[in-house]
Amino acid sequence: MNKRTTISASVALGAGLILAIGAPLAASAHVSLAENTAAAGSYSVITFKVPNESETAGTNKVVLNLPTDTPFASVSYVPVAGWTAELNEETLETPVKVGESEITDAVTSVTWTADAGSEITPGQLQLFSLSVGPVPDTGSIVLPAEQFYDDGEIVEWAGTEADAEYPAPVLYVNDAPPADHHGGAAAETEDAGHAEAAAPAASGDVLARVLGIGGLIVGAIGIVLAVTARRSAAE
Repeated sequence: MNKRTTISASVALGAGLILAIGAPLAASAHVSLAENTAAAGSYSVITFKVPNESETAGTNKVVLNLPTDTPFASVSYVPVAGWTAELNEETLETPVKVGESEITDAVTSVTWTADAGSEITPGQLQLFSLSVGPVPDTGSIVLPAEQFYDDGEIVEWAGTEADAEYPAPVLYVNDAPPADHHGGAAAETEDAGHAEAAAPAASGDVLARVLGIGGLIVGAIGIVLAVTARRSAAE
């Protein structure tokens, strides 16, 4: 095999591996819920997974927006070392009836701010948990989030379209979650951080799988071409 053939095969195989490995990782790097379902009327602990998607900046603030049309009567947070949490309560424009009670004031957002040196740095993921309830008797609850970086960038996780680039976390109550959603089971929530580090989560993202398979095919074609070129040179 000549030098040119060797380089061609290496490039093709390398490109295939990058697509196969990189695409699923990129597709799964979203702010999302570790467990995305809850029973109506229950008091549930919901955990947000916040990965750092920047290669150069750290995440120093996260704002989670809670619904005002189907508000939670009770909201409390689980302390996170190195972070300060603030519950922002507002008076609702229209009171909401929940069971036998009427809600006039509710927590409409939660802000987590990192202490100096506690930012989520490149390659890291942080978990933020809330206890909320009672869970409204509704189909699903969109929970938009804002991710702030220390270089001034702000990413709004608020998309509701199926192919949104920055999809909002969604808590499914009466509606069934999408078949391709890869949120963990409730029993796995408290170990989510260890699970993320120990093994890549199986992604149901169709695009990621297609790109990954396509990458392997490109690599395989490169090897076949290299072998063919070697045989031709020998003849």
